[in-house]
Amino acid sequence: MTTTPIANHPNIFTHQSSSSPLAFLNRTSFIPFSSISKRNSVNCNGWRTRCSVAKDYTVPSSAVDGGPAAELDCVIVGAGISGLCIAQVMSANYPNLMVTEARDRAGGNITTVERDGYLWEEGPNSFQPSDPMLTMAVDCGLKDDLVLGDPNAPRFVLWKGKLRPVPSKLTDLAFFDLMSIPGKLRAGFGAIGLRPSPPGHEESVEQFVRRNLGGEVFERLIEPFCSGVYAGDPSKLSMKAAFGKVWKLEETGGSIIGGTFKAIKERSSTPKAPRDPRLPKPKGQTVGSFRKGLRMLPDAISARLGSKLKLSWKLSSITKSEKGGYHLTYETPEGVVSLQSRSIVMTVPSYVASNILRPLSVAAADALSNFYYPPVGAVTISYPQEAIRDERLVDGELKGFGQLHPRTQGVETLGTIYSSSLFPNRAPKGRVLLLNYIGGAKNPEILSKTESQLVEVVDRDLRKMLIKPKAQDPLVVGVRVWPQAIPQFLVGHLDTLSTAKAAMNDNGLEGLFLGGNYVSGVALGRCVEGAYEVASEVTGFLSRYAYK
Repeated sequence: MTTTPIANHPNIFTHQSSSSPLAFLNRTSFIPFSSISKRNSVNCNGWRTRCSVAKDYTVPSSAVDGGPAAELDCVIVGAGISGLCIAQVMSANYPNLMVTEARDRAGGNITTVERDGYLWEEGPNSFQPSDPMLTMAVDCGLKDDLVLGDPNAPRFVLWKGKLRPVPSKLTDLAFFDLMSIPGKLRAGFGAIGLRPSPPGHEESVEQFVRRNLGGEVFERLIEPFCSGVYAGDPSKLSMKAAFGKVWKLEETGGSIIGGTFKAIKERSSTPKAPRDPRLPKPKGQTVGSFRKGLRMLPDAISARLGSKLKLSWKLSSITKSEKGGYHLTYETPEGVVSLQSRSIVMTVPSYVASNILRPLSVAAADALSNFYYPPVGAVTISYPQEAIRDERLVDGELKGFGQLHPRTQGVETLGTIYSSSLFPNRAPKGRVLLLNYIGGAKNPEILSKTESQLVEVVDRDLRKMLIKPKAQDPLVVGVRVWPQAIPQFLVGHLDTLSTAKAAMNDNGLEGLFLGGNYVSGVALGRCVEGAYEVASEVTGFLSRYAYK
């Protein structure tokens, strides 16, 4: 799941986009494949790379049952959004590649369903429309299919039985009632540096936020936000790994505000590359999707890849080739297939990569096996408009992005997205569509519940603050439980990842790269940005070594 930090609190926790369940609830910042005749060079978050589409290229087919195979430039293992986007970026200059997927469809956890007038997501729900994300969409021919949420739509946090709006801009800070005046003062003084010094060791999200901004900010904003983004436990999540941009503010500027001013000064003194004129300009801080849901992006990339994308191909082994590069053996519907490739990118979950890489490096495999993926359930239900409590309606409609629920508030549901309010044409007229997430690191017991039990829990929770207590039962639109959903960026995550990469290097696994959400970040937008980064690494390797 497979892509956002103090929700709506200016200058804090920036650039966490919205592929993880409820990341959309941050707005301000805490802090196509269409056919084209020429390549377009774009700047994606500071690196310059080609994002064009190559003409259709048919990879020479490998032999079956162990015969000799034509050598590929790169095999990308895993056709989730990371793997697909890496292929999209690379294919302009290295069309001799292949993407393989063990399942019978591409797209990873992106799961859009349309039925009976409803359109809903059962994995990630939306994305932050950053320039890399927009570039990918435009290059895939999806510019006209982009849909963006209302940047002025409110977000809410449940506190003491009431849904309270989260401030969307600086001028709101003095008036919102989610925090007390002492809590606001504590946060302000801490942000400018009047707080305990850093402890000299890696802090959890809870430790960092309590030290810098106080208990109220943590309990009423960050704790529910961590549940929404990671479905995680903030007492165990690493601040440096999970919210690195905010961690770096204090590291480089002595305080959160000091680091913010320093970053602004550095940006103003650095020449800014011209923005790609093809990209739309979102108004304010919002989230995006596509006209027919997130599924449109992997579908568009898959169509462009054509025969270079292989589904139902299960990788059984990787071995180093005597002549350099790697030999990959697959179990496919057509039988055993062998490939020879100069490079490999593993974008599968870390626990899958661990099993595959163990014969090549035990130390790397052991490191990759340490990452934890808790279960998360996506429960999509619909109520008639009149079931919404009167105080939650504006001009007779439910408006807003959604709501988050601190675990201390007596509800089991992590949060709720107002799907039919967020994007158009998601539900029949007169109906409200709500996507609810449940489970996570603190509630793995959802795996023992039936679908009807999960619906009962969500419905019971919603009747405490959003739905009228005596409203009719909801229409169950869809229930999807992901047993291993979102990788947890726990304290030590970056060290563990570095250990895996170092072990691969020590074992001579040059040209074998790691990618995916446990490397780049869990949000959909971060997976896309990470795809550009990995593609740059791989093309750099191929240009330096593969053609000597």
